[in-house]
Amino acid sequence: MLTIHPENTPVGALHSYLLSAVAPRPIAFASTMDKEGNPNLSPFSFFNVFSANPPILIFSPARRVRGNTTKHTFENVKDTKEVVINVVNYNMVHQVSLASTEYGKGVNEFEKAGFTMLPSEVVKPFRVAESPVQMECKVNQIIELGKAGGAGNLIICEVLRMHIDTAVLDENKAIDQRKLDLVARAGGSFYSRAKTTFFEIPKPLQSKGIGVDALPKKIRSSTVLTGNDLGMLANVEALPKPMVVDKFIKDNPQYLSLKTNEKHKFAQEFLQKNDVKSAWKVLLSS
Repeated sequence: MLTIHPENTPVGALHSYLLSAVAPRPIAFASTMDKEGNPNLSPFSFFNVFSANPPILIFSPARRVRGNTTKHTFENVKDTKEVVINVVNYNMVHQVSLASTEYGKGVNEFEKAGFTMLPSEVVKPFRVAESPVQMECKVNQIIELGKAGGAGNLIICEVLRMHIDTAVLDENKAIDQRKLDLVARAGGSFYSRAKTTFFEIPKPLQSKGIGVDALPKKIRSSTVLTGNDLGMLANVEALPKPMVVDKFIKDNPQYLSLKTNEKHKFAQEFLQKNDVKSAWKVLLSS
């Protein structure tokens, strides 16, 4: 058996072991706002519910292991003492993954990931309209667990309002877990789905995805492509170059005569196989 001594283990390696061993973990899709009123949206898997009376959630935007910097979410909750915790289901998980990209301060991840900003009732941060459960919270306490890279920051939140999509309720107005279809984080690039099993999504941490807001309007407004499809398409650093698309079409001339919706359906089939490059080539063929 491999025995790990935390004091003698590099933080990055220890972090990886912990995240792989303590899994699956629920995801807090945290919406905050800075002092200037700029919205921010980011997922955190150091998260759970800890009390019903009062209703308390705790999540932890840890200090980055590399660089020992703090996240915008942490800075915002310190300044404003407000946050909305949105749950994450399977229909939105690719977009949520895209929102985890380290965009610069002031960049609106709602727009980058293609989510809808829904005004809250009692706090300033927006809710995520696509999330089936949204919880408006005030921040009661912040506990900083350390000052070194990898240290957690416990954000203790009290739920002031809880909004639940009636589509996930059963006949008794209780949440049906199968309808809710939550996903959770595991180690590396792995996620788990409540009603099936593990699946994998590439992590958008090494490069910045172009974002849903940068997709051509015809693709963004597609009646065929889903939010997950758009999230996958937007999680590329750049579009294929024209010469690459031309070569693809030369080898696959059948895509040239297709109507827009037909192209979108073929692109969707490629996305279901995690072949994002081919999906883009089909969409850009003309």
